[in-house]
Amino acid sequence: MGVNAQTAVPAFTAGQVLTAAEMTQVNTGIPVFATTVTRDAAFGGAGEKVLAEGQMAYIEATNATQYYDGAAWQAVGASGLVRVGGGTLSGASTTFSSVFSATYQAYLVTFTNVLATVGDDFNLQLGATTTGYYFGGAGVPPSGSGANIQGSNVSGFRVSTAGSTKYTGGNLWLWNPFLSTETTYQTVRVNPDTTGNMASIQGFLNNTTSYTAFTMTMASGSFTSGTINIYGLALS
Repeated sequence: MGVNAQTAVPAFTAGQVLTAAEMTQVNTGIPVFATTVTRDAAFGGAGEKVLAEGQMAYIEATNATQYYDGAAWQAVGASGLVRVGGGTLSGASTTFSSVFSATYQAYLVTFTNVLATVGDDFNLQLGATTTGYYFGGAGVPPSGSGANIQGSNVSGFRVSTAGSTKYTGGNLWLWNPFLSTETTYQTVRVNPDTTGNMASIQGFLNNTTSYTAFTMTMASGSFTSGTINIYGLALS
């Protein structure tokens, strides 16, 4: 957490004597928060400002400057894709926290240089939900013969199918993960492996839960490398 990071946006009263720490907080300019979670917790409590249109904030986790438009937080000067999180894959699973919010309704997840210890499926799970995922698609292995890909009430969105230790690259779109409605997804990826395949898969999660995080998981084995980047699609 940076030296200017805040956990509150105070509202002072007439005649109140301010401490040096309080004056330093006032003089930092735009409030700086570690994450969107600490940002949201800083408004509306005892002795704190009420969140109102025009409020500014800087988020350390994503290096983003935001403003509140009266209904939701928006990225300053944003058009198109805005990076909201990411990191590297390791072990049997890797979680990416605090990446979904009311600021965006659609998200792009990119994955590159993904390698694993064994050839098996890897999936995307929203929050702690491990059932209710439905998907279907088509894959083409190096032999050229096509194959259907489907799953019904399974444990996660299928990102890649079994048979390859080289998943390498692809894009995955998520729609409405933060909204209290069904989350849908679509992914396209290529496995540069003679035992893998190329595939396009679409599906949905059959619940109306609001999510802020997701986990990439291996069905067996573990990730040995991989980079994930998450972007929100600006509403305007």
